[in-house]
Amino acid sequence: MIGLETTLPTTAREAGVVYTKSWMVELVLDLAGYVPERRLAELVALEPSAGDGAFLSAMVRRLVESCERHGIPLTEAGRAIQAFEIDPEAAERAVRVVCGVLKELRVPAATATKLARQWIKTADFLEASLCFPIADFVIGNPPYIRLEEIPASKAAFYRSGFSAMRGRADIYVAFYQAALYQLKPGGVCAYICADRWMLNDYGSALREFITTEGYNVRHVIEAHDVPAFETEVSAYPAVTIIAREKQGPVTVSKALPGIEKVKTQSLVKSITSLGSSPGIKTARFPDWFHGTEPWPCSSPEALKLLKHLEATCFPLECKLTGTKIGIGVATGADNVFISRNKPDIEPDRILPLALASDLHKGQVKWSGHCMANPWNAKGLVDLADYPRLRNHLEPHHELLSSRHTAKKDRSENWHKTIDRVNLPLIKKHKLYIADIKDRLLPALDLGKTYPQHNLYWITSDTWDLKVLGALLMSAVGEFFIHCYGVRMRGGYLRFQAQYLRRIRVPDPRNISPKLAETLRQAFDTQDFELATRAAMEAYQIDTIPK
Repeated sequence: MIGLETTLPTTAREAGVVYTKSWMVELVLDLAGYVPERRLAELVALEPSAGDGAFLSAMVRRLVESCERHGIPLTEAGRAIQAFEIDPEAAERAVRVVCGVLKELRVPAATATKLARQWIKTADFLEASLCFPIADFVIGNPPYIRLEEIPASKAAFYRSGFSAMRGRADIYVAFYQAALYQLKPGGVCAYICADRWMLNDYGSALREFITTEGYNVRHVIEAHDVPAFETEVSAYPAVTIIAREKQGPVTVSKALPGIEKVKTQSLVKSITSLGSSPGIKTARFPDWFHGTEPWPCSSPEALKLLKHLEATCFPLECKLTGTKIGIGVATGADNVFISRNKPDIEPDRILPLALASDLHKGQVKWSGHCMANPWNAKGLVDLADYPRLRNHLEPHHELLSSRHTAKKDRSENWHKTIDRVNLPLIKKHKLYIADIKDRLLPALDLGKTYPQHNLYWITSDTWDLKVLGALLMSAVGEFFIHCYGVRMRGGYLRFQAQYLRRIRVPDPRNISPKLAETLRQAFDTQDFELATRAAMEAYQIDTIPK
C-alpha cells in the first residue's frame, strides 16, 4: 500500500499539523488513565500522529516513571508505546525528541535509541489500524485535513476502510474510528480535536458508530476559549474520552480562561468527582445522545437546559402543529434563471424571488428579482408551449446541459433547475431565515415571493407566524442554534434545516392571548429584549446560559 506521505501534498500535510500545549497534554493523559500508578509497560498505548512529540514525550516520561515504581526494566517496554508518523522527516525528529527525553531521564544512549526506534513507526496509522484490536490506549491530537485535499485513490481507500467517512468529512473522522477499532475491551481513546463532527452531518455516521457499537462516552470538554495549542487555530477544539465499554453517565465540562494555570490534579478531581476548581465548569448526565443525534456540548448549564427543553417542548417541525421547514430553489445557473427585473417571458413563467438581502427588520422588502420558472403544477414544462421562455434559455443551452442535474436526466430536460418549484408555497404566509447570519432573524413573507436557495422557509397551520417569529428571534431561539449549530469564522452561524428542525417550541395552545400579543409586538418592532422576556415566559424558564 502506498503511504500517504508519498501522495499527500506538503501544504496539505502542514495544514493538518497543530501542536498541543503541555498543560492540555497532561490533562488528557490523566483523564485517559495513562498514569505512572499503573503498570504501563504491560499495556499498549498508540499515538496516531506523533508530530512534534508533545503527547509522545509526556507518555515516555510516564512510562519510565511507571517502570521505576513497579520495578520493571525499561527494556521490557519495547511494545508499550506505538507512535505513528506518516512523514519520514517528522518521524526522525520524533526519534530525536524521545532520545532527548530518555537521556534527560538518565537512560543509556544505546537503550534510548533502540527504544525510540521501537516505539516510533514511519507509517500511516489509518492503514495500520485495520487489524485486530491491540490497544489499551489511543491518545493524541489527530491531523486536520479535508478529504478533498487528499489524492483520490487514497481518499477512496479511507472511505472503503472507514464507514464513518461520509460526505465532506475531515480525515480526523477516520482517525477516531481507527482508534476505536484498535481498542481492547476497556480500552480508552483520548483525543483533543475539532468538535465539528459532534454537530455536522459529516459526523453523523461516527456518532452513530460510537453510540451503537459498544462504546462509552466518558468525558467531553469544550475548549473553545482556552489556549490548547501552540499556535492560534480557527478550529473549535474539544477533548473526548471514549472507552470500549457499556455507556454510563457522562461528564460534560467547559474549559474556562485561565485553566492552563490550574494544577492538573485539581482539574481531574473536578471532572471525575464533580469537585470545585477554577478554570472549569462540570456537570454529569445519566445518559447520552443516541444514533446520529448531534452532541451539543457548549457548556454543562446549556446542556442541562437543552435536555429540559427537549423533554418538555415540541420540535419546531411538527405534524401536530402542521409546521414545516424547507429550503428555497437552487437553479445550478443563477445567472441564467435569475434576473434583477422581470424577464421577457410568458407571465405565468415569472417567479418573484426573495433573496437573503431582501430580509430587513422582520419584513421582506422585495428587490424585484425574478426567476424564469420551468415548472408548473404537473412538472417540467414543454418549451414548445412557451416560445418566449425557450428564447430566453436557448442561448445558454450548452451551459445548462453541462450541469450535473441535466446530465443525469434525459437530454430534453436540459432546461430544468436543480430543485423543483413548489408552486403552492408562493401564496402561503411564511417565515424566511437566511442561511448564514450572525443572529437568528426571521422575516415574514405574506405570500408574495418564493425563496432562493440561501433562504430557509417555515410554514404552519397552527402558529401565528409573528408569535413564532418572536420566539425564534429571541435569545431562547438563538440558544438552540448555538447548541446545535456550527460556529463559523467571524462569529457567524449556519441556520441549516438540520439545526432549525431541532429547535423546540412550546405548545401554541398554552400561550395566553396577552402573551401572544406581546410576542407579536416584539416581532413587529424587532425588539430583541421584549421577545426574549416573553419567550422565557412562554418556555417557563428563568435563565439562558451562555
